[in-house]
Amino acid sequence: MRKLRLLLFPFAGVYYLVTLTRNKLFDAGILASKQYDVPVICIGNLSVGGTGKSPMTEYVTRLLKNNYKIATLSRGYGRTTKGYKDVAATSLATEVGDEPLQFAQKFNDIDVAVCENRQVGIATLLNKKQTPEVIILDDAYQHRKVTPGFTVLLTAYNDLYSNDYLLPAGNLREPRSGSQRADVIIVTKCPEYLSKEEQHKIKSNLQSTERQQVSFAKIAYDDCVYSKSGSAQLHSLKVHNVTLITGIANPKPLADYLSSDGLSFEHKPYGDHHNFSSSEIAELEKLDCILTTEKDYVRLRPQLKMKHLYYLPIKVEFLSDAQVFDKKLLDYVASFKEE
Repeated sequence: MRKLRLLLFPFAGVYYLVTLTRNKLFDAGILASKQYDVPVICIGNLSVGGTGKSPMTEYVTRLLKNNYKIATLSRGYGRTTKGYKDVAATSLATEVGDEPLQFAQKFNDIDVAVCENRQVGIATLLNKKQTPEVIILDDAYQHRKVTPGFTVLLTAYNDLYSNDYLLPAGNLREPRSGSQRADVIIVTKCPEYLSKEEQHKIKSNLQSTERQQVSFAKIAYDDCVYSKSGSAQLHSLKVHNVTLITGIANPKPLADYLSSDGLSFEHKPYGDHHNFSSSEIAELEKLDCILTTEKDYVRLRPQLKMKHLYYLPIKVEFLSDAQVFDKKLLDYVASFKEE
């Protein structure tokens, strides 16, 4: 497939010119980009999916929510609605998107909203009676009509943007030079042990600037799986015929983790943000036990009546310098109170 996509290089050249020109027009101020008087944090990537934006958004939310009123704003990918919508824990994924719904169900003390136009979304949030003190933009790196004050760029360890190509030959949404807009670059989904020598090689490969912090993080899995009736130890599922259902960009790390933990399962992968049809739901209902991701769970739970439907939460853990990242972000947010 990769060799076939390389045949599309001529089209990638056209895409390069279009995206590069667009970025330069924004950089020069010819295309307008709006700044705000509240901290706006952007979390995104250069590639199409699979870098861990949702767990990073959750990490930043946890870091700030005890001291600030937080709002997250997403596009609401895959939803059937348009325009601005507040997301409640009781919303449907088809109305608001699976990841925003996941945020709303996990954090009951923050505002969660979706809007494809981030300027409209921010304006609506700032007009609320209780104005958010910090706005986190999930997956908005290419939304140049908003100028964030702090930008976090994610790139996966096994799929670095520096080794990738522009669409359609590769998976990059914009040229690699776009990475220079980031304040922090985080290499996600790293192995648990990554030598300082390899970290240095990756930093060189990414061609980060002197002002950019480069950090390394891994995905950490919860000890328990969860369902509507509560939690259970992962190993307790071994008494069932487990089927792993995934609708995410890269399910391999999850499948590898479950295998390494000794769980026997059949894996049925679907496309990222897959909307399950009625016939697919009927087939899933016949299964003994389903284990899925948290993002897929918020879409499957309203449709499946089966007893044994579980999800395994994940989170981001920095390999070494979490305090450096935390301080940099906290200092940025605190600077608004000093003004």
